[in-house]
This record gives sequence, C-alpha cells and structure tokens, in this order.
Amino acid sequence: MNHSIKVLIPILILLGLFSCNPETATPPKEIKQYSIDEFYNNISLGGGRWSNDESKLLIHSNETGIYNLQEIDIATGETKQVTENKAESFYAVDYVPGTNDLLYSADKGGNEISHIYLLKEDGSTTDLTPGETEKANFAGWTKDKKSMYYMSNKRDSKFFDMYKMNIADWTSEMIYKNEDGNDISDISWDENIIAKSKTITTSSNQLFLYDKTTKKTTEISAPDTKEKYNGQGFSKDGKYFYYLTTEGSEFTYLVQYEIATGVKTTIFETNWDVMYSYLSENEKYRIIGINEDGKNAIKLIDMASGAEVEFPEIDGDVLALSMSDSEDKIRLSVGSSKSPNNIYYYNLKSKELKKLTNSLNPNMNADDLVSSEVVRYKSFDGLEIPAIYYKPLTATKDNKVPALVWVHGGPGGQSRTGYFSLIQYLVNHGYAVLAVNNRGSSGYGKSFYKMDDRNHGDKDLKDCIYGKKWLQSQDYIDGEKIGIIGGSYGGYMTMAAMTFTPDEFEVGVNIFGVTNWLRTLKSIPPYWESFREALYAELGDPNTADSTRLYEISPVFHGQNVKNPVMVLQGANDPRVLKIESDEIVEAVKKNNVPVEYVVFDDEGHGFRKKENEKKGYSQILTFLDKYLKQVEVKD
Repeated sequence: MNHSIKVLIPILILLGLFSCNPETATPPKEIKQYSIDEFYNNISLGGGRWSNDESKLLIHSNETGIYNLQEIDIATGETKQVTENKAESFYAVDYVPGTNDLLYSADKGGNEISHIYLLKEDGSTTDLTPGETEKANFAGWTKDKKSMYYMSNKRDSKFFDMYKMNIADWTSEMIYKNEDGNDISDISWDENIIAKSKTITTSSNQLFLYDKTTKKTTEISAPDTKEKYNGQGFSKDGKYFYYLTTEGSEFTYLVQYEIATGVKTTIFETNWDVMYSYLSENEKYRIIGINEDGKNAIKLIDMASGAEVEFPEIDGDVLALSMSDSEDKIRLSVGSSKSPNNIYYYNLKSKELKKLTNSLNPNMNADDLVSSEVVRYKSFDGLEIPAIYYKPLTATKDNKVPALVWVHGGPGGQSRTGYFSLIQYLVNHGYAVLAVNNRGSSGYGKSFYKMDDRNHGDKDLKDCIYGKKWLQSQDYIDGEKIGIIGGSYGGYMTMAAMTFTPDEFEVGVNIFGVTNWLRTLKSIPPYWESFREALYAELGDPNTADSTRLYEISPVFHGQNVKNPVMVLQGANDPRVLKIESDEIVEAVKKNNVPVEYVVFDDEGHGFRKKENEKKGYSQILTFLDKYLKQVEVKD
C-alpha cells in the first residue's frame, strides 16, 4: 500500500509564540455584502488522485450542489464532470491501476455507512462492498498494483477486518481477521506484518506489530503507556516501520522502527504536532504534515540529501499534496481563510506551476472577506487559550458590532485558519467571530488536550465565557450583544452555555449538537466499538455511577433554565446525535416561552453535504441573529 491506513476516531475529526491584540486604528472599509447564494456559488473541492498516465487528476466537487466526481486535464486545465448524482455525495478514492476506471465512496443520506463503488469507463457502476450494514474504507493498493486493500465490518458490525480484492475480477479474500477488536493501521508490503493499535483513552493507545508467519506480537509502545501512537506505514524493503507518538514529548513526532533489531530513531520532530507522514511511490521523498498553530504546514523532504524541497511562491497556504508515481509531478491543495481551497499542479523537473481551479465565485472580491488571525487570552484560572479571530472590516470604535463565540466539534477538535463559509458569511454581515480552542482541543500539546477530561460543560465552558470577556475588551465590540454558536460538540457547548450559564450569552445557535449524553453514549454506532471504552473514560460510562454526572451535564434535563433565544439545526439521519435529542431540547425551551427556532433536514446526517441545505440553514442562522442579537428589523 502506498499510504498508511487511516483509522479516524470521530472524537479526535489543532500554544503559540506570541499574543495578539488587534488594533482599531485602521478606518472602516467600504465592503460589499454578499448574499447566501453568492457565497454558495463558491466551490468546495477535495481529493486529487493521479491518473495512470499522470495526465489527469480525480477530484470531488460540490459545483453541482452536491459532491460529485470530476477530472481535471493537466495540460489544458479543463474540468470534466464525471458524475451528476443529485441524491448522495460521491467522494473520489482513486483510479484503478492500469485503467481509466474509478473508485469512489458514498453513503446513503448521511448515515455514515460508506461503501466503495467502481465506476467503469463505460459508465457502469458496481457496489464492491454491498452489504446493507457493511461499512467499508479503502486502504491502498498492493505492491504489484493488482489488488486493493480495504477494511470492512461485514463479518461483525463492531470490528473491521482487512480484505484484499483482486481488480481483475473484483473477488475478495480476508487477509486478517480482527478478533481482538483492535484497529488495524498498516500492513507490510509483503503482507506478513500487521500494525494494529488498542485504544486505552482518547489520548493514549498501545501499538503492536503482529507477524502472521510466526504468530508473534511485538509491542512498539511503552509499557503501561499513557501516550499516543499512530502507524505511518512500512518501507518497501520491509526493514522499517514508521509511526507517530507523543512518548516523552508534549507534541507528536515521527519515529523509524527497525523491525529486525527493535531500534527506534526519531526522524522528525518540531514544537507542533506532526499530523501524518508517508513516502512517495519509490521512496525518493517523504511528505510530512504539521499542525502549526491551527494551520497545515507541509514539508517535502528529499530522502537522499535530507533537504527540504521548496515550493514556488503561491497566493495562499499549501495545505496538502499528492505526488505522482513518477515522483515528478505534485498536486497541491492551496487555500486561505478568504478563499476555498484550489488545486495547483507543480512539476518538480520543469518547475512549471499551474493553477487548475478557481473556487471563489468570480462575482465576489476576496478583499471584502476577512483574513483570520490567531489570538490568545487568559481564562478564569490564568490558562492561555488560543483562538482564531475574524474581525469585520467595518468594525470601529464608532461603529461597534455584535459578536459570536464559535465552538468547534469534538470534544478534542480544533478551530483552524482555513476557509469556512458560514463564518465568512456572518462576518461579512457585521458579526465578529472568535473561534475558541478551549482546553481539550487538539494541536496544543497532550497536556492541554487532556484538560477537559471529565470536565465537559465546566472548565471548557468557562474558557468560552472568558472568550466573551476578551471580545468585550475590544472597543469596537458591542459588549451587550454577544452570542454563542457551534456544531456537534460545539452545539453541546452552546446548549450548556444557555442552560448552565443562562445570563452569559444573548443567543445560542446549536448545529447538530449533543444535548443528552446518556442517550448519545448508549447509542453510539457499533463500528465505534474499538474506542467505546475510551469515550467512556473521557466522558463517563452511562451504565455506571457516571450516569449521575452525565445527567447533570446534559442540557436536555435543564431546559427550564434557558432564558434567551435559541436556534437548533438537526439532520434527520444523524447516527451520532439522534433527532429525538433535538426534539426534546426544543420542547423544553418552548415551555419557558423563550423564542426557539428548529430546522430539520430530512436528507442530512451529522453535518451538511448538500449546498441547498447549507444555504437554507446558514441564511436562517443570519436571520435569527439579526432579529435576536443585532436586533434589527427582519423582513420576511
């Protein structure tokens, strides 16, 4: 396999060197306000896999209103629409080796039961993993490129086994039966060694190498570990295994493990978390992704010289890359807080650089949008909290603006500096937004990450309240008009604020948020089994005496405390936050005679996948905020 298998734990889905206090001396700027339709004529892109002849890139784009597959011709820059499905989002996986056939991933209605599909050049489509409850994840190609690896829970819905599927006839065989329930992270190129991990807590796990021939298991992690480990693949000669760890460090770093001797060598570390690392097809280069103060930093290392390969100057930040098998061509994903990501082509030999996409609506001027900046403030106990800040260009001491505290998902997620349409839409319409990375957020060291364990709805909420105080200290903010907003775990924090500290925020917007931890933790999907105990360790076990605390921190049981207007958005097919939770919190708030608006999306799960739904939801958020926070007359 040409990349390590990524096992995504949903509670994971990022300290800096300076403190920033934005000045208000700059005069207000005249800007154009854009409608929600104009914002959603922007395009969101993903993927970027190379065709076999390296002439095209396979991407997914929501240009049609929902994610579909497109191909980009490198020579001409022309984009070809490959699929035009209107019901489900299709996400690009890869080209099938030696062909022009494609693989893509899709679920149904946001239910997260993803399958792998084959789209042949003649237009025919086959579901390669058709089990009704089967969740399957692509895991790379074999060394000879004649088969694909994938993970599937079709044998047991709680555990993912590893399979190999022959691309000649698309028949599959199980090559590792996962009977211990651990997560499989990598397989050696000769298929003899399996790297697997056992989750202990959300911040620690064990890492093992299992030899299929000798049946011997070797632990790579430190005994009685309280550290994090993450496999990053094997060398093609079978001598080395690579992994990330926090062992003995605040931040994640990259280690080389010599399989024959057990010798461990640190090969890359910095004062930020290394997010991932992999080798190019012939191991000429190593690609390293770093979470640098809320922004991706990408390094391309020449393995022979150890030197870093410099990219040409680009308008934006290089956020990701994909190298072709020839190791001559690179797909670069480039973005900023003012523009959705674009795809660039770069030729290492000729030094040719070409921009292949234009994702920003041509009728929008990026100068009317806001560059995010990293700020830091002291919380109630003196802890420094990092945040991403968006100040409206029109805000001045004489033109004070309302503000919002934004809370990310997780727990353990991170607000980052990239483009987010909802935030830019709100800022463009006169709201300052402080995206708080409260204690418990990832990307700021393992100690910071663990600070909210068994403290949810308490100290992390106080961090948000002190974010509000920071906003009030800015002389261009209307300190009496500050609300709180967030999605998923951020939605929980919103409702925790409105129920547990009902006088702090003037409004709350809950987007797909947890409100009943007892129900949520009891109803987690079966395929989360490998880290269910870790969830319980961080949040509490609903089947034990922890249930008392979980009851106390669940907003649904305290709806009678809500004093100020609330808006709730919910996906009907959400497998993580069941719709009944939002139904109940809405009813609880209504009993107080408090304004509450409830918007349900029948064809969404945990988050938005369709432009029309985003437009509807986000425009209604702005209308709600204008009415109850900005307190201006809103026309129907």
